[in-house]
Amino acid sequence: MKKAAVNGVELEYEVVGSGEPVLLISPVLADGFLPLMSEAALADRYQLISYHKRGWVGSTHTPGPVSVADHAADAAALLTYLGVPRAHVAGHSSGAAVAAQLALDHPRSVATLTLLELSLFSVPSGDAFLQQAGPVLEAHGNGDDARAVAMFVSAVSGLDWSTGRGLLDERVPGSVTQAIEDADTFFDIELPALTRWAFGPQEAAAIQQPVLSILGADTQTLWVEVAAFLRSSLPQVQECSIDGVGHLLHIQRPEPVARGIADFLGRNPLTTG
Repeated sequence: MKKAAVNGVELEYEVVGSGEPVLLISPVLADGFLPLMSEAALADRYQLISYHKRGWVGSTHTPGPVSVADHAADAAALLTYLGVPRAHVAGHSSGAAVAAQLALDHPRSVATLTLLELSLFSVPSGDAFLQQAGPVLEAHGNGDDARAVAMFVSAVSGLDWSTGRGLLDERVPGSVTQAIEDADTFFDIELPALTRWAFGPQEAAAIQQPVLSILGADTQTLWVEVAAFLRSSLPQVQECSIDGVGHLLHIQRPEPVARGIADFLGRNPLTTG
């Protein structure tokens, strides 16, 4: 991957394909969008921009706190560095939070917003979800990051670790090892920042771009409630449900996810946004 010097840090990035630009923002799995980047529905029609947020893989690791807004500012600076004045933006989980904040803070840079199971803990089940993360954080605090990552991925995906590990090793090779190496970034910096992120009805209503909310049909209650929040706060939001998958929806079934995103982008071309 190449490196861009922005906001006093270096961000690793990759640009593939041609067409309207699409910025992809990942969460704990730094290369989680890899399966989508080879799907024809997107790869044959769009310029796909993926990058590692600060603190992940070879991008600059800075001490916390690093807020969701800080990540959004980095994303905006990366687009400027690449000479992209306006792009479609897609994010998954905590990466979707960065994407939403980017749309709020830099609206001229965002043509459309695709949220793959946005992580938001202010919904009713948010507190219970965080309480369930207690053993995960305890394992991390004890230095057992391999166990912490395994427990966390299993909890959010609904898959037993053997199945989840096999899926990730097949679709995103090296992602588990990398997530373990970056565990301090996620558990000590990114997860706390996400719990402090303020995104309520007022913030949601301020988003003027076309929005697509993608949900796995078998996902956890947290993301079902987030989707309902988006539906009530963004009456114009478009929705897409992917059968047979949970929170790792775009890794489990990349083809229908890519097709859903491409259909949405086709209805909302950058030139008319």
